[in-house]
Amino acid sequence: MKAFAIILAAGRGDRFGADKVIAELGSRPVWKWSFDTYLAHPEISGVGVVASESNIEFIEADAADASFVILGGDTRPESVRQGLSAVPESFDVVLIHDGARPFVSSELITRTLRAIASTGAAAAAVPSVDTLRLRSEERSELLDRSKIFCMQTPQGGQREALASAYRDASEAYTDDVAYLEAAKRRVELVEGEANNFKITTPEDLARARASIGGVETRTGLGYDVHAFSSDESRPLWLGGIRFEDCPGLDGHSDADVLIHATVDALLGAAALGDIGQHFPPSDPQWKNEPSATFLKHAALLLKQAGWGIVNLDIAVIAERPRIMSRSAEMRSALAGSLGIDVDRVSVKATTNEGLGSIGRGEGIAALATATIRYLV
Repeated sequence: MKAFAIILAAGRGDRFGADKVIAELGSRPVWKWSFDTYLAHPEISGVGVVASESNIEFIEADAADASFVILGGDTRPESVRQGLSAVPESFDVVLIHDGARPFVSSELITRTLRAIASTGAAAAAVPSVDTLRLRSEERSELLDRSKIFCMQTPQGGQREALASAYRDASEAYTDDVAYLEAAKRRVELVEGEANNFKITTPEDLARARASIGGVETRTGLGYDVHAFSSDESRPLWLGGIRFEDCPGLDGHSDADVLIHATVDALLGAAALGDIGQHFPPSDPQWKNEPSATFLKHAALLLKQAGWGIVNLDIAVIAERPRIMSRSAEMRSALAGSLGIDVDRVSVKATTNEGLGSIGRGEGIAALATATIRYLV
């Protein structure tokens, strides 16, 4: 039995929000993990990859050992058909594997091949561990969990049987088993593996990285200080909240020292520069700009770079005004601008015990520590 494996890497990643198969997972992109496992398997004699227009160049550059790297279609069935048509006729068995399942084991591949040798077609599956209900408009029906299986890959069978099943199908299905069964082929379900999960969301990728010790967490520090303004009409803004009982701070924008320190902490953690680079005080467009603008932009930059905010710990150093009575308002405003839960934001305050310019009541300083986690 001469076996070939097709790695499907042509999905759009709609639920993930990006091309998940080329996301970094340890030292390799996601698709390369399963590719390398199949390539090293003693009973797999060839491995091909079905890619998308957006990732084919990335995959080709890292797939020197592939039998082929070809473009797939807009749907999974179309991509499988493309892959099957590219498999050389010298192979009599084909396994199909989702490139978003990086942790397929050599043992699972062997079990699937043994079942194909016995019955002609096989697929990996795991029994459902959850109670399942089928919901309708009127009620929900309890299903027999013992008869429910969650499908995985590899799935496969005899090359000619797979090709004809896909060629003759009158409907579109979501896995290879359905095509084989529609063609009246018996498919044996082999024991899958909990670690053979599919990366569908950013949280799945974080789980995958955690399983190999690859979740990256960083910490950034921000500091800012502003003197009180001599302009009695200038308002004081701290943490996006206006304080009426104290003069405002000097600065090009609204001089919200707490937010400025927070922006620098976030940008610093992700190595994305500092607030002065993104919002230079020499630029007139930022004159009296609410600092919440800078905070929202920093959050967007982090998201685009694949970082999520774990928490913020901010300390305000001031003789006046009284900060802690309004810390809950500030936490809420900061969390709202960043799009995170308020329990991820801490705001504290202290005085400088009468020492230095801050102790003399000449201004306000803030320190911020940001912890971020790489998500995608």
